[in-house]
Amino acid sequence: MVKLVDTKDLKSLPLWECQFESGRGHQKQMIKPIIISDKNSKSLRIKKKLLKKIKNNLVNRSNLIIVIGGDGFMLQTLKRYNKQSNLFYGINSGNYGFLMNKFNDKKIIDNLIKAKMIEISPLEMNVLSKNKNKKCLAINEVSILRQSRQAASLSIKVGSKYIIKKLVSDGVLISTPAGSTAYNMSVHGPILKLDSKKISIAPISAFRPRRWKGKIVSNKSTIVIRNLNSKKRPVSAVADNFEVRNVKVIKVGIKPNITFKLLYDRDKSLQKKIKLEQIRREFS
Repeated sequence: MVKLVDTKDLKSLPLWECQFESGRGHQKQMIKPIIISDKNSKSLRIKKKLLKKIKNNLVNRSNLIIVIGGDGFMLQTLKRYNKQSNLFYGINSGNYGFLMNKFNDKKIIDNLIKAKMIEISPLEMNVLSKNKNKKCLAINEVSILRQSRQAASLSIKVGSKYIIKKLVSDGVLISTPAGSTAYNMSVHGPILKLDSKKISIAPISAFRPRRWKGKIVSNKSTIVIRNLNSKKRPVSAVADNFEVRNVKVIKVGIKPNITFKLLYDRDKSLQKKIKLEQIRREFS
């Protein structure tokens, strides 16, 4: 929980004292906010309103980043400013905005005061492509997708054990709990609780075997996906919005030493959003 010690002078102060609760207990620090937005006209209007209430700090001196945009812009911002000390509070100006909060001009300060903090660790994608190794973080999911008219032919290992020796499909999706209600849900993958310590592996339009529905594994697992026919059936690997084409081997696992701290309005936390999606699926 985030608690601002003094809000009376917030309109005129560029920083304020903040006490928040996490898994490591109560922590107190001086909060130095910066407001970052995409170039959407709605985002710019919201930013203009916020600047009347909260003064900006320089990026390298801030530790609370208020992000105005959609989910895609939030993912980009998290990766760009992934210092361990940063807090992130998202304000939605896009479409769905699952990772974001709804903007309320009259209650924005109160929402910040009462916000809940969650900590999430991203996936790390390591790919071998044309004898080159590339690494990238993924907060939602890593997707392996066919590049041509022909289906991908893949093998999938968890640790040293095969969970499937040959999957012919449009691809496969590896999702975090935070990302399990995004692309993963669209391919009928399982919705994971935020504290489940699990990773979802879901096929995309499986052709052989048709009935393979994927697997849920521990978040301590290392998943290795191999392209069984890279010349005839090329595939690309995508970590959120970063793509590597013509990949041969993909290794994916949680990066535990990197933690993103996201703030959510108390009545609409990320946990509640995920629970709501689970209920909707059950009754759809």
